[in-house]
Amino acid sequence: MYGAIIGDIAGSTYERRNIKTKNFELFRLGSRCTDDTIMSVAVADAVRLHSSIEDFSQLVIEKMREWGNKYPNAGYGGTFKKWLKDRTMGAYGSYGNGSAMRVTACALGASTLAEVLELAKLSAEVTHNHPEGIKGALAIAACVYLANTGKDKDGIREYVNDNFYMLDSSIDEIRPRYKFDVSCMGSVPVAIQAFLEGDSFEDVIKTAISVGGDSDTIASMAGTIAWSYYKYQNGGNLTADMGSLKNQAEKIMPEDIKISVELFSQSLQM
Repeated sequence: MYGAIIGDIAGSTYERRNIKTKNFELFRLGSRCTDDTIMSVAVADAVRLHSSIEDFSQLVIEKMREWGNKYPNAGYGGTFKKWLKDRTMGAYGSYGNGSAMRVTACALGASTLAEVLELAKLSAEVTHNHPEGIKGALAIAACVYLANTGKDKDGIREYVNDNFYMLDSSIDEIRPRYKFDVSCMGSVPVAIQAFLEGDSFEDVIKTAISVGGDSDTIASMAGTIAWSYYKYQNGGNLTADMGSLKNQAEKIMPEDIKISVELFSQSLQM
């Protein structure tokens, strides 16, 4: 969870003020949790509390509306804002990256890749039931799961190329021409590429933000993969940069979000 949250906080002040370099301060005045964090926590609550696949979708809906209405100014898209308020409103065919940014817990709370993909699909289609919206969620969830179970970067790249997107452009090639794009197809492959090119957790976050565009969401998606990857590679322990950034993020995170993240972490150990 912390990988997604750190990326979100770090990218929050650069979303509308893009920076096309990796030479910048990660946490600065105004850094905050945005909709990426709020919805990630909501889905984590649903993953933690659900008792069966059959009740998962309804729990996702309930928890997203609960957390979304608790934090109404977190930066949601216009249609999603309406969905939060209107309890009669169903899925609305979105292919925005909101489905992919919130999917971390689905990857961490499942025991097999098949289960990960099923939870990710269900978490997406309550709002983002366009095929591309579902695809983006599946891609990020699969990458997190593979990173968390020891797949190396070449293996993750191959899986994504075979099943979701062709990752055939480097970040240096993407950066000069990249503009704001909140679609899954326009941002999820960029986030995965940033993860693949980063040489540490912090470098992944900076690489993701340096692309520009929807900086907080791209960094959140890249960060959640990187957190699992570098933690696994470090024998299940946090690297020095991960520990430092976690401590800094916790000073910014609201208390109820910290509590929810801790409850989710505890549930994974049971």
